[in-house]
Amino acid sequence: MDRKKYSEISKFIIIALGLSVISLALLTLPAESFSWSYIWGYILILAFSVLITPRTSLTLPHSNLTFSFSESIIFLTFLLYGGKLAILTAFVESVANCIYLKNRSVVKGRWIVLFNSSAVSLITALSYLVVYVCSIFFEIDPNPTNTRSLIAILGILAITQFVGSSAFATFYHKVKTGGEIWEFWKKQCLSSSLTQFTGVCLTGIVYKLYSYSDPLVIGIAAVCLVLVYFSYRQSVNDVSKAISQAEAAEREKAETERERRREAERYASDLSLTLEKEEQANEALRKSEKDLQHAALFDSLTNLPNRKHFGDMLRALIDKYKDDPSATFHVLFLDIRKFKNINDSLGHTLGDKVLMVAAKRFVRMLNSTDMVARIGGDEFAVILKNIKTAGKAQKVARRIFDNIAQPFSLSSNRISISVNIGIAPCDTEYNTPEEVLRDADIAMHYAKEKNSGVAVFTKDLRERFLERVHFENDLRSAVERNEFSMHYQPLISLQDGSLMGVEALLRWNHGELGNIPPNKFIPIAEESGLIIPITVWILRETTNQLARWQKISQEYKDLVVSVNISGKHLSNDDLLDDVENALAVSKISPETLKLEITESAAMENAEHTINMLNRLKQLGVQLSIDDFGTGYSSLSYLHRLPFDTLKIDRSFVCNVGENGEDSEILQTIISLAKNLKKKVIAEGIETRSQLALLKNLGCDYGQGYLMSRPQTVENLEMALYEHKNWLAEPITEPGLAVPSTADKSRQSLGVLLSK
Repeated sequence: MDRKKYSEISKFIIIALGLSVISLALLTLPAESFSWSYIWGYILILAFSVLITPRTSLTLPHSNLTFSFSESIIFLTFLLYGGKLAILTAFVESVANCIYLKNRSVVKGRWIVLFNSSAVSLITALSYLVVYVCSIFFEIDPNPTNTRSLIAILGILAITQFVGSSAFATFYHKVKTGGEIWEFWKKQCLSSSLTQFTGVCLTGIVYKLYSYSDPLVIGIAAVCLVLVYFSYRQSVNDVSKAISQAEAAEREKAETERERRREAERYASDLSLTLEKEEQANEALRKSEKDLQHAALFDSLTNLPNRKHFGDMLRALIDKYKDDPSATFHVLFLDIRKFKNINDSLGHTLGDKVLMVAAKRFVRMLNSTDMVARIGGDEFAVILKNIKTAGKAQKVARRIFDNIAQPFSLSSNRISISVNIGIAPCDTEYNTPEEVLRDADIAMHYAKEKNSGVAVFTKDLRERFLERVHFENDLRSAVERNEFSMHYQPLISLQDGSLMGVEALLRWNHGELGNIPPNKFIPIAEESGLIIPITVWILRETTNQLARWQKISQEYKDLVVSVNISGKHLSNDDLLDDVENALAVSKISPETLKLEITESAAMENAEHTINMLNRLKQLGVQLSIDDFGTGYSSLSYLHRLPFDTLKIDRSFVCNVGENGEDSEILQTIISLAKNLKKKVIAEGIETRSQLALLKNLGCDYGQGYLMSRPQTVENLEMALYEHKNWLAEPITEPGLAVPSTADKSRQSLGVLLSK
C-alpha cells in the first residue's frame, strides 16, 4: 500500500476520532451548561472565535511564526467553562479559521477543514485529560482561584498543547512523506511552542482581569490590549513592508545578477559556439589543406600520383644517380591503345572506369618500391628502381603488356585493352624529369608506329623524332610556300588500253631538303591532323586540273580523277562541304570525281562510314575502296558499303609468279567484286605476265609502272594531246629510275602515297 493511501486512511481516522470526542463532550455536558445565565458568556467567546479570531492573526515578518488568539480563546474557555466546552470551542474556532484560510487559498484540500478541526479537538481533549489527571495527583484546582493553580493549569495546557500538536504533525508527516521525524520536528514544530506559551500568557492576563470584576480596570486593560495589538500590527506591517521592499530590492538585485549571469552564460555559450565553429573551420581548413595537398600530388580519378608528384620523385632519382651511379632506374611511358574508341562507343563514364581498372592492374604488377603515376588522359608512367639493364626493364614492360590485355567486364560490356610502352634508361645526360619523360614518350610512339608493344629509347629514335617534329612544323606552312605539287598516275582499261582516269598523288618539294618521300610525310600529316587541310587543297587542285583536261578533247569529257581520303577526314562531317565546294568551284560533273578510302579506314567505324559514304554518294561522286584485301573487311558490312570499284592492293599482284603461280587470292577478289557488281582496279602491274593474267581473270582496270609511272601535270597533258595508247611502251619521266618492287611497295594504312 502506498503512502498516499496511508495518509488518506490516517486522515479519516483523525476525523472519526475528532467527531467522536466532540460528540462525547456534548453528551456529557452538565444541565446547567444550557442555562442562559451560564451560556451567554460562552456564546460571546464562541462568536469572537468565529468572527474575530481568524482575522486577528499576526505573522512575524520573515519567519514561519504566526501569533493567533485561537490558543488563548481555547485556554480561556477551559478556565471559565471547563474542558468539554473548550473542546467544542477548539473545533468551532478551527473550522472558522480553516474556512477563512481556504477562501484565501492559504490551505487546500477536500477534507482539510474537517481534518484540522478534528485534530485540534483531539489535542484539546488530550490537554483536558492531562489537566484532569494532574489535578488528582498534584491537588490542582481545575477552576483556579489562586495564582499558583492558574499558572500550573495554564502551563500544563501549554505544554500539552505543544507536545500533542507537534507529535500529531510529526506523525502525519512521517505517514504522508516518510521523511525524518527529528529534522521535521526541529524545523516545523519547535518554533510553534511560542504560539502556545504566548497564548498562555495572554489567557492568564485576561483571566486575572476577569477575576477582578472591575469594569474600569477591564475597560482600561481592554483598551491597552487593543492599542498594543494595533500598534504591534502596524509595526509588523511596517516591518513587513520594509522587508518586502528589501526583498524586492534583493530580488531585483538578484534578478540583475541572474540576468548578468545569464548574459555571461549566453556570452560564454556564444563564445563556446564561436570557438567550436572556429575549431570546425580550422578542422575543415586543415582537411581542405590536406585534400589540396593530396589533389596537388595525386590524380583524382585513379588516386595514383600525378605528373607533378611523379616529376618530384624522378628529379630526386636523377640527382641520386648523378652522385651514385649504382642507383639505377628505368622510366616506362604507357599509352592505352585506341582509348578514344572506348570513350566514343561506351561513353566517358565507362571510359573513366576503364582507366581505374588499368591503374589497379599496373599497381598489382609492380613491386612496392616502384612507382606508377597517371600523367594525363590515357597516359601513365612507371619508375622501375634497382633494375640494372634495359633488358630486364623490357621483361617487366613485356609482362605489363601481356597481363594488361586480359579482358574484363564493365556494365555487361566485355572490354580488352592494350598499351604501347616506351622505356627510357637512366643516363647521366638527364638533368630534368621532363627530359626522361620526353625520351620515354619518343620510345612509346616508336612502339606504337611499329606495333611492337614495347620499345627502348635510343638516340637514333630521338633524331627520328626531331626530324618528324621538324617535318610536322614545315607541313603546316607547305601550302602557303607552294611546296606541294600533284602527280597523276593513269588508270588504264585492261581490255582496250584506253585512259579511264588518273589517280592524284601528292608530292612535297621541301625548300631546304628537296623532295620528301610520301611514306615519310603522309603518316605525319595523318597523326597531326594536317591531312584534312592538305586534302582540301588536293580536292581543289585536282578538280580544277581535271576541268582543264576535260576540255582538251571530247574523248576526255568523262575523264575521272581519283583522290585518296584519309580515315580522319572520313570521320569529319566537314568532308561533305569540302567535296561540294570543290565541285562547285571546278564545275566538273560529280561522276568524274572518285574518292578512294582505304579498307582499314572504312572498317574502323563501319556504321559511321556507311552513313558518310551514302551522303557522299548523294552528291553524285564515285567511291572506291583502296588497298582491298589488306584490312579486315566484314562481308556483312562490305555489301552495305556503296562503293563503285574495288582496288586490289599491289602486294597481291606482285606475288603472282611468271606462270600465274599464287594467283588464287586475285581470282577470289575479282570474283567477289563481280558478284557484288563492282568494277575492279589492280595496282602495281609491273610485268606483261601480270597484265595478261589480270586480263584473263576479267580485271577491268589497272595501274602500274608497266603502263606508266606517276606523271607531272605537263607530261600527262602532253600524253593526252598525243592520244597515247597506254598498253604500248610506258612513258618514262626523264631523270627518274624505275624502282624495285620493294621500293614501290607502300603502307596499306597510308593514303595519298606513291603508286
